[in-house]
Amino acid sequence: MIPNEQTNTTWLFEITPKNKFFSLNLKEVWQYRDLLFLFVKRDIVTVYKQTVLGPLWFFIQPLFTSITFTIIFNNVAGITTGTVPPFLFNLASITVWNYFTSCLNGTSNTFANNAGIFGKVYFPRIIAPLTVVISNLAKFLIQVFIFLCFFIYYYSQNASISFNSATVFFPLIVILLGVLGLGLGMMISALVTKYRDLTYLIGFGVQLLMYISAVFFPLQLIAIKMPNYAWLVKYNPLAYCIEATRYMLLSTGEFPIWGMLYTVTITVSVFLIGLLFFNHTEKKFIDTV
Repeated sequence: MIPNEQTNTTWLFEITPKNKFFSLNLKEVWQYRDLLFLFVKRDIVTVYKQTVLGPLWFFIQPLFTSITFTIIFNNVAGITTGTVPPFLFNLASITVWNYFTSCLNGTSNTFANNAGIFGKVYFPRIIAPLTVVISNLAKFLIQVFIFLCFFIYYYSQNASISFNSATVFFPLIVILLGVLGLGLGMMISALVTKYRDLTYLIGFGVQLLMYISAVFFPLQLIAIKMPNYAWLVKYNPLAYCIEATRYMLLSTGEFPIWGMLYTVTITVSVFLIGLLFFNHTEKKFIDTV
């Protein structure tokens, strides 16, 4: 009988399933930071690599959406935006809304899109959705640049727009939207491994969510025009992020202090629940994907 020579062996690394419910394991993510940066670079380079217009889609999508909203909701439906030009009002809202939806849509198929690599090699699985959130920042910054260009144009035309002291907190709004999209995306990605038809509902659900997120109308308008349905917007954390964005970038509306505190609470809760779902699913997803 050959003795077991490995009984007393001390291993440098041991790969085991996660045992903790809320295990973000930032230390391990930091150890794999080169892989994270590699995935981010891959996503940025390849997203429009085989398209006709390439990176121009970064410019076209928000511009055409803002023009469409301005024509339909402001000119036809008569929604007023005060002293702020309607196009700039819509562009500010769409810029942050697009970042949230990009994070949500990109992370909601994490397990399905990465099943091949997840089944062959180990790395912290949380890197996959984190890659989506970080890589979408490049697209977001381009769209912010577009907004600033139009802001300068309208400001030169003596439009009643300006930055204010709250503008310095705008990056916090971006972080909240990214974390909220990450949390919701991890929850959905965990459910998609069992219920594939959820992928068809995500796009439809995001479109409906836009209408109750104050994207194309001031937050106070819904309480005046449709008081019976105002609660749909009141309890939507995205509405407060978008309203705060317009206040920071255009000095229009009000800064919803209590609404932002509510948004932070919801965002942290959604992220922790999403992380719980994600960690639970990653142990056995390969059997269902």
